[in-house]
Amino acid sequence: MNGLLADNSALRITRDQLSQIPTPQGTESWKPIAHIEVVQAIVESLSYRHISVVKDEYAVSHDGMKFFGVIELETVSTGVRFLLGVRNANDKSMRLAMTVGFRVLICSNLAFYGDFTPVLAKHSKHFNLKDSLAVGIDQMQRSFKPMADQIDQWQESRITDEEARLIIYRAFIEDTLDAPKHLARKVHEFYFDPMMQEFAPRTKWSLHNGFTSAFKQLDPIPQYKATASLATLFNRV
Repeated sequence: MNGLLADNSALRITRDQLSQIPTPQGTESWKPIAHIEVVQAIVESLSYRHISVVKDEYAVSHDGMKFFGVIELETVSTGVRFLLGVRNANDKSMRLAMTVGFRVLICSNLAFYGDFTPVLAKHSKHFNLKDSLAVGIDQMQRSFKPMADQIDQWQESRITDEEARLIIYRAFIEDTLDAPKHLARKVHEFYFDPMMQEFAPRTKWSLHNGFTSAFKQLDPIPQYKATASLATLFNRV
């Protein structure tokens, strides 16, 4: 496992491999949380709500201190499957947080519905992981219906070619998207020359798919960040 973590980029790992990531020593006021402990608490909380996990995938930074995960759920709506995104850091660089998202089933594209929402103020010794995650999951579950409604709206929202180009311009030139600028050309290609007939209509849904298709070229952690910021961009337009 040490050799795996010596890589200079974010690495996709399994849940079993995640359990082997060491957790740093805490202090009197700061309590690091093992990444695998976060995942196990989420899965347990989902089980209490009779929500099964279909698939889960994880990525860690090269030193193992930062972790991102995607937990795909059994719920299906409008051709997508809902999921939870989770992140944690044991180097004090970011707070434990979750977000709700979806995966487009026909092309396996990943997207988050919004940015990551912290489920605690800090890694303190008084923090109760299971209780806090339970509250967070309840909040995420309430987002499923609004998210499905938004997808329906995107699928019905026709846009002109000029509007699509402007959105791409805003995303990459005006820096409203947390993604590398070189992906602008790929988004353009995926939208104006779609690989799947389902995304041939000139709609916001097809354009959204163009973005998420381009994001699949990114390493895991940059991909998670890009998909989270995409929701903010589309809410503005």
